[in-house]
Amino acid sequence: MSTEPRLAEATEPDPAQRAAPGTDQAVKETLEDYTLRFAPRSYRRWTPMVVATTALGGIAYMADFSIGAGIGLAHGTGNALLAIAVAAAVIFVTGFPLAYYGARYNIDLDLITRGSGFGYFGSVLTSVIFASFTFIFFALEGSIMAQGLKLGLGLPLWLGYLVSTLMVIPLVIYGMTALSKLQVWTTPVWLLLMVGPLVYLVATDPGTVDRFLAYAGTDGEGGVNTASVLLGAGVCLSLIAQIGEQIDYLRFMPPKTEANKRSWWTAVVMAGPGWVVLGALKQAIGVFLAVYIIAEVGASAAPEPIQQFKGAFDAMMPSWLVVPLAVVLVVISQIKINVTNAYSGSLAWTNSFTRVTRRYPGRMVFVLVNLGFALALMEADMFSFLNGILGFYSNCAIAWVVTVATDIGINKYVLKLSPRVPEFRRGMLYTVNPVGVVAFVAASGLSIALYFHAFGDALQPYSPVAAAVIAFVLTPLMAVVTKGRYYLRRTDDGIAEPLLDEDGNPSSVTYVCHVCRQRFERPDVAACRTHDAVVCSLCLSTDKVGDHVLPAAL
Repeated sequence: MSTEPRLAEATEPDPAQRAAPGTDQAVKETLEDYTLRFAPRSYRRWTPMVVATTALGGIAYMADFSIGAGIGLAHGTGNALLAIAVAAAVIFVTGFPLAYYGARYNIDLDLITRGSGFGYFGSVLTSVIFASFTFIFFALEGSIMAQGLKLGLGLPLWLGYLVSTLMVIPLVIYGMTALSKLQVWTTPVWLLLMVGPLVYLVATDPGTVDRFLAYAGTDGEGGVNTASVLLGAGVCLSLIAQIGEQIDYLRFMPPKTEANKRSWWTAVVMAGPGWVVLGALKQAIGVFLAVYIIAEVGASAAPEPIQQFKGAFDAMMPSWLVVPLAVVLVVISQIKINVTNAYSGSLAWTNSFTRVTRRYPGRMVFVLVNLGFALALMEADMFSFLNGILGFYSNCAIAWVVTVATDIGINKYVLKLSPRVPEFRRGMLYTVNPVGVVAFVAASGLSIALYFHAFGDALQPYSPVAAAVIAFVLTPLMAVVTKGRYYLRRTDDGIAEPLLDEDGNPSSVTYVCHVCRQRFERPDVAACRTHDAVVCSLCLSTDKVGDHVLPAAL
């Protein structure tokens, strides 16, 4: 039999064909919110603004207040504000191309990464980096919630950690459908509780602003210096991987058309790279509230968001209402972000496991795995060494995001060595693409060495700069050296129908996968190697013997 497929057409499945073992479970679960898959047009029922509101609801985390407070207490207000601004600028610039690709082509960041320099298995590296991001920040948010439950209900911290972990499981089970409702309905309450105290303090006691601007930090110098700014920016840049969670929502954007292009672009910018505007504002508020708490209570409580808002609420309302409102704010924030952390983390772990083992164990297995890692970090009191963890982690996250953003912005649009339309299907991609893998490994490895003083104390603060610069330089350099030959294993997927429609959106024409016998839209299928039919991307991933995977053809 010829190894080249015939042109596949949209046909009904052959009743005699049987689904592969485990396929029914995979299909049933992943069709709820198209985990591990292209998100089809038929499922994307939300308007751009609903998707944007849902995505922004996922950044309700309280960690920003702790991060800002930690930087401000260590380096002073001036250095902290500059560090926050530098990090925000980098996050916005690198996040824009990633958000655009996620929304335009309806795929998550792992699927984008595969075709943007890493290859089919090469992006497993970055999936693990992203999964680590989700459980680190789940643990951080869970710790903050446990602090709130201890203050409000007297629960010991260990029990608070457990409660904050277990309470998100029912919400995560139902994927995007439940998450969109949760985020939309809780966002107004969260915004009111977060912004209200700040406005009240500034309006009633302008001296708080003067104390905030004059705060010199624990070193007592108060001046702005490069080392302090970069050390602070390195901590803030640990949040650069947040764009992955934003894209987990943005992939459900409706098709971009002439009629909706204004609202479409507004939603993509606002909920994509624009998340960092609100994030930076929260970090600055964290510095402000920490300085306020130092003056009112003392430095020991200043980094804890529950204490920050308790102190702010104390100034504006009756004492009997202070603790309940502070606890409500913390609990709402923790639920909003940690359902996203658990959801996105489970996708990343499942994606990696499925590709490596060619078996789909079920996403809920990895929800529990992710929560287990997070609970272990909480019980180890990660909150007490927060800045050290985030400073180290940021080197890997920066190297990854800058590599992918550079591949999209430079290799695809300037050098034209990387395919413009992203590819993620097994058989279409090389196993490993040295462009992204070499750039990522070199950038993260050298920056981590800098972070751990391998090149001296003077260069240690520059580790995040090194991660960004090395990734930015090596990504196009490797594309030029390899002449772009390792992006696509083949350029023809054996299907006559174009991938994109006349508006440049992914085609909505449907085909039936002859393995799982479900109907999928054009971008999610490829022709079968051994049958005159098509196979969906997940069935290709779980094909243990490669019976359906197309051969290499350049």
